[in-house]
Amino acid sequence: MRFGRFFTRRLNFLRSSKDRSQLGKRGEEAACRFLRKNKYKIVERGYRSPHGEIDIIAYDRKVLVFVEVKTRRSTEFGLPEESVNWRKQQRMRKISQHYLYRHKLQGVDCRYDVVSIDLSAQDEERVTLIKNAFQLMDRGVSRDLI
Repeated sequence: MRFGRFFTRRLNFLRSSKDRSQLGKRGEEAACRFLRKNKYKIVERGYRSPHGEIDIIAYDRKVLVFVEVKTRRSTEFGLPEESVNWRKQQRMRKISQHYLYRHKLQGVDCRYDVVSIDLSAQDEERVTLIKNAFQLMDRGVSRDLI
C-alpha cells in the first residue's frame, strides 16, 4: 500500500516537472516571436554558465539585452514578472558578466529586460515587455564573478 503511494507521488512530480518545462518552452517561443516583431535580433537562447542560464540574449539596436522570460497560466500567485526577485537579478548579473567576458564584449552597452507571459486567458498569450527592468550596478566586468 505505502509502496504504491510512493510511485503515485513520484509520477505526479514527474508530470508536473514536464508540464513546467513545456510551459517554459512555450513562453520562450512566444517571447522570441514578440521580440523579433519588435526588431530585436536574437543572438542566443538558453545561454548557460557555471552560475545558471539566461533565457534569451539579443540586440535591441546597439544595446545587448539579457532577457528573462517568465510564464504563468494564472495570476493566483502573482504576475509572472513579480518572480524576478533580487536573487534572480543577482544571478542574471553574474551570468551576463560571464557572457561579456567570454565573448570579449566588456565595453558594450547592455541592459536587462523581462518578458512576462500571461496564459490565463483561453489560449491567448498576453505578452508584456519590461525594458531595463533592473541595472547592472557596476559597468565593469568583475573577474571574481566569472
